[in-house]
Amino acid sequence: MQLTVEQLFDHLWQQYIQINPQANKIQKLLQARGERVINDHIALRTFNTEKLGIMKIAAPFLDKGYKIVEDYDFTKKKLNAVHLEHEFDINHPKVFISELRTELFSENLQNVIAEIDAQIDPANVMQELFITSGRTWNLTFEQYIQLLRESEYAAWTAAFGYRANHFTVSLNHLTTFFQLEDLNEFLIENGFVLNESAGLIKGTPEQFLEQSSTMAAPVNVQFDHSTQPIPGCFYEFAKRYPLPEIGRLYQGFIAASADKIFESTNS
Repeated sequence: MQLTVEQLFDHLWQQYIQINPQANKIQKLLQARGERVINDHIALRTFNTEKLGIMKIAAPFLDKGYKIVEDYDFTKKKLNAVHLEHEFDINHPKVFISELRTELFSENLQNVIAEIDAQIDPANVMQELFITSGRTWNLTFEQYIQLLRESEYAAWTAAFGYRANHFTVSLNHLTTFFQLEDLNEFLIENGFVLNESAGLIKGTPEQFLEQSSTMAAPVNVQFDHSTQPIPGCFYEFAKRYPLPEIGRLYQGFIAASADKIFESTNS
């Protein structure tokens, strides 16, 4: 029996907080203020191989009423991306899926990704919970470092596999914070480290989207011959502004801002 949209997101959330307990702590802090935390979007990472490309990762969402709304090009990070929205229920979170353009990297990096790809059964990719399967392949710490030298994105995806890279608090649904600056200040006062790349807040009201995020805390990851602490997942916060022509909140993403949000998993 197929999972519902809610069940799929719950699987993703439970897996996510296992390696990012700070998200759970932040939720509890907000709930203690009487807030009901609504998720704006999640993000997933993958590689652009035939077996693992964007459309394969999008499939469980497309099967549950989502549609691809927009494509994005991250030239500097060498990524393609799309965002999906539910066709019939705007209350379901948006889904942001990106993929690494592996052909734009060295032969060494391509060989590591090819090794990962070869270890994954295509039948497993077709399962709706493949996106919560984590890492199911062998990886040495030396390979992780090799990838990290060229692409933090590649290294993170190889180390953590399939899971939500981040969830996002919708500031528009909070009732005790109205400005992202105030929420950021609250988080810093409570001991959380925020992403300062290009400033604490990425985006502007004129772009109809402001975003901030925590920095990913270290997680002990088991590699083939050792366990090493590396950056895990982060928690994002987003405020959307109404589009002047229609009054509806902007639902897309700003490539330049997302580029900096990606850096929340930097070492």
